[in-house]
Amino acid sequence: MTMTPSDAAARRAVRPVICYPTETLPAPDLALYRRARDGARKVAEVTVAPREAATFRADAGQFFRITSVEGPQVGDLNLWNSRDLSERFYSGKTRALHGTHLTEGERMWSSFPHLRPMATIVADTLSWYGIDDYGGSVHDVIGTRCDPYTGNLLSGTQYHHCCHSNLTRALADELGVSAAGAEPHVHDVLNVFMCTGFTRDTGQYFMKASPVRPGDHLEFFAEIDLLGALSACPGGDCSDEHSSDTAACYPLLVEVFAPEPGALDGWESPPVNGYDRSHGR
Repeated sequence: MTMTPSDAAARRAVRPVICYPTETLPAPDLALYRRARDGARKVAEVTVAPREAATFRADAGQFFRITSVEGPQVGDLNLWNSRDLSERFYSGKTRALHGTHLTEGERMWSSFPHLRPMATIVADTLSWYGIDDYGGSVHDVIGTRCDPYTGNLLSGTQYHHCCHSNLTRALADELGVSAAGAEPHVHDVLNVFMCTGFTRDTGQYFMKASPVRPGDHLEFFAEIDLLGALSACPGGDCSDEHSSDTAACYPLLVEVFAPEPGALDGWESPPVNGYDRSHGR
């Protein structure tokens, strides 16, 4: 049963089909967003320390920007509906809709049963990178986040400054709950600035040195009221390892901007998904 069949080449040559054609996806009005951004004023900022995480809030209709400020550094981003933490970023469906890596004009989608845009990318200074010869690109939705459980599984460590633990502590502080109370809300991330892909021979997830440099940024339009948490990964630029006390790590800056009144006239925050939830019953 494991022998190569005579028609193996023909089977491999079958053309692929895109699972979710996106021509009918509601398209963001990027021109409107950019006009609103031109006159926006900064209303908040937070610096995320190396090997730590911090939270921030952005109301629907505001912008938030993540910037590399001192050296090459990747970040792990979680997003929640600030009014209902059960609605959170759904990396798997975002990946199915947009692909393995995100850039300008693409969106972070929320979990079932809501499935609506949470944030739209409006600026990406690394959009020039594209897909390299290894199949790598930046801002991935394929990695889950570095975590202490996998570290313990593979090497028996008890490491507490991986992104999962950083996000857990930051969310616990924001909500005023224990780490155990916050941890179930932490979820798969957008790996901001991280350069990743899958090896062509074994299909394994890989990382390589991020091309990010001080001044590079990724900016979003908040489609709904958001609570965010960002971890400055202990792997630094992730050129070698991603749970480390020795890798060079740098802070990340999060800034929130509010447009002038009337700048978004005609825009409405997207409603929750229209499926009736009967599930055939």
